[in-house]
Amino acid sequence: MSLDILTFGEALVEVMRTEVGQALDQPGLFTGPYPSGAPFIFAVQAARLGARVGAIGAVGQDAFGQCLLNQLQTDGVDIRGVHVLPDHTTGVAFVSYNPDGSRDFVFHARYAAAGQLSPNMLDKELFKGLKCLHIMGSTLSMHQDALQLGLRALEMAQDSGAKISFDPNIRPQLMSPDRARYAFAPFMEAADVLIPSEEELLLLGDAYNVDAVVQDMLEDKPELIVVVTRGSDGCMVMTESQEFSVPGIGPMVSVDPINGYDVKELDPTGAGDCFDAGFLARWLAGDSPSAAAEFANACGALAVTAKGPMAGARTLAEVQAFMRANQTKEDEF
Repeated sequence: MSLDILTFGEALVEVMRTEVGQALDQPGLFTGPYPSGAPFIFAVQAARLGARVGAIGAVGQDAFGQCLLNQLQTDGVDIRGVHVLPDHTTGVAFVSYNPDGSRDFVFHARYAAAGQLSPNMLDKELFKGLKCLHIMGSTLSMHQDALQLGLRALEMAQDSGAKISFDPNIRPQLMSPDRARYAFAPFMEAADVLIPSEEELLLLGDAYNVDAVVQDMLEDKPELIVVVTRGSDGCMVMTESQEFSVPGIGPMVSVDPINGYDVKELDPTGAGDCFDAGFLARWLAGDSPSAAAEFANACGALAVTAKGPMAGARTLAEVQAFMRANQTKEDEF
């Protein structure tokens, strides 16, 4: 059976500090491993929402790799594209949480299995009948082979007639914004759905405000859907015929009660990945861009309410119940 969504990128496990304020350069307690890696969090969330999802990446022939594979299999993610490399260990992200809400990371990725991405990992069978390829800029920024994998995957997806979704997910520590503007150009031009933050959109665009950048894009590609994420302020959907704002995916925020969610943050990891998955899963299922964005906001809000990168990724029924419960609360006012 053909896939609804295919993605690719860094396959990791996450090992995190148990308490806020425990620095990574001092002895302290950790918890984990938790299956992780942005493309794989995305894949698991999309699969839990009912989409047929495949992921491409690499793990080591070790316990951490098995941890991630077990989770993907449990959630029904197609793992034909996940390579097991006996000569490399599985990638690991060590994470600490700071009192101000920020996080510190130490990654073992570039020389781990996660860092061995290359075009020869692509299987043309995964692209047959594919509906959508989702691409993340953080993966493209890892190294030249990862970028070449992305370019080849883009070509294969377009040849199969698939839609293209692109989240720039700029990581300045991996690739400078100037370099990203050049490297990401083919993906920006090919995108049917573009999911940048406001800052990313301005970095990658040629104008000085979001509206101007998007209008330039829509003139070149009228069918483009741009979903601009705004962190705790929600998101904005912009198409040739519509501009629609959805407030408040952030934790513990006071928002307009319409479509906003007031939740307590336990772990912010994966919120953006769950947002992307929520949008694409519902858009591919036939929802309008605005309805898909409302649903995506709920996925992003729920993602931060559980400890562990994939723990907050909920099923379709759970997200719908969450949205109904919040709508009921709004109706009581």
